[in-house]
Amino acid sequence: MSTRRHFMSQSAAAASALAFPLVSGAQPRPIKVGVLHPVTGALAYSGQQCRLGAMLAIEDINNAGGIKSLGGAKLEAMLGDAQSNPQAGTAEIEKMNEAGVSAVVGAFASAICLATTQAAAKYNLPHVVDVGVADQIVERGLKNTFRFGPGYKMCAQTAVASLHALNTAAGKPARTVMIVHEESLFGTGTANLLASELPGYGYEVKEVIKHANPTRDFNNIALRIRQVNPDILIPANYYNEYALLVRTLQQQKITPKAIYSVLGGAASSYKFVKEFPDAANGIIDCNHWFNPKDKRSADLRKRVEAKGQFFSYEVFMTYTAMKLLADAIERAKSADRAAIIDALTASKFADHIMPYGATQFVNGQNTGARPLMTQVQKGDIKVIVPREFREVEPIFPLKA
Repeated sequence: MSTRRHFMSQSAAAASALAFPLVSGAQPRPIKVGVLHPVTGALAYSGQQCRLGAMLAIEDINNAGGIKSLGGAKLEAMLGDAQSNPQAGTAEIEKMNEAGVSAVVGAFASAICLATTQAAAKYNLPHVVDVGVADQIVERGLKNTFRFGPGYKMCAQTAVASLHALNTAAGKPARTVMIVHEESLFGTGTANLLASELPGYGYEVKEVIKHANPTRDFNNIALRIRQVNPDILIPANYYNEYALLVRTLQQQKITPKAIYSVLGGAASSYKFVKEFPDAANGIIDCNHWFNPKDKRSADLRKRVEAKGQFFSYEVFMTYTAMKLLADAIERAKSADRAAIIDALTASKFADHIMPYGATQFVNGQNTGARPLMTQVQKGDIKVIVPREFREVEPIFPLKA
């Protein structure tokens, strides 16, 4: 009898400890979250920008009282470096799983995200994808994978429909297109989608050119662009190659009627606009972009610039992805992986700076996500499409 009574009192003590995690002023245990990006290698700039976004979000979440449903538990980042390749990303997931993280946010590049989400699925580890646009990431039925932003199919369709609207309004001056893309999953997938979408709108795709990562010299590709002489050039590549390609065209005085990027790695980058204002001028991009009418966007941009960094899409995409995760942990009232996955699945997260509305995941894809169309005008990046977010009238074509 006494052992039963002893057991009952122990159980009661355990239950009350669970109900009141702050007994005797003890801080609740922090919640470990993996922050995984390519911070070295070819994609290091983008990876570092993503990490900055994640850390700013964690700072904001913790300063606002942490996870209130868990007694104010703070988020604690476990940083990982995917070294710009999928194998290293997978190895980091193994380490994070061993360390007992509750979830992972990352990992920027499509090819890396494809590997890390798969690796995390083995451990039922929630993985919020911050950028990775390849649709294969969310088409494999992985229950642990959630992408907040739009995929490249959505971006390609939006870009082509918007291009057609701009071209029609201008009297259809543009009829031929050339696509230049980087060789990985992101560039190849985007180019394939564009090449299949464009003819349906009456555009002739003259040529599709693939290049390596990294590429240090675009002279031969520029020569080919001059020979083919397309009305519209569509690049799909990461920052360094994008900047070098457009600068090479400028140096060689190759001026298509429009440079119209889809997920262009530099086209809607304040860094690119500042460093190469003439090359950037007039470029249109269909890409991840914040809601310019939300004051919090401007506030976050100021904080990023105060750190000497540019407010790039990597920063605000990963910032928002981390906020999405925190919202799910708050509603899960738990650091348990399965509970967080359930909360993400049911997410209606709307307290964010993206032009999306409330989150709704279908098979891990936020169906409310959409890209915006921006154009570089007068040394700044402004939204041109859709109309409800428009800041300036589009200039199209750039060259009559």
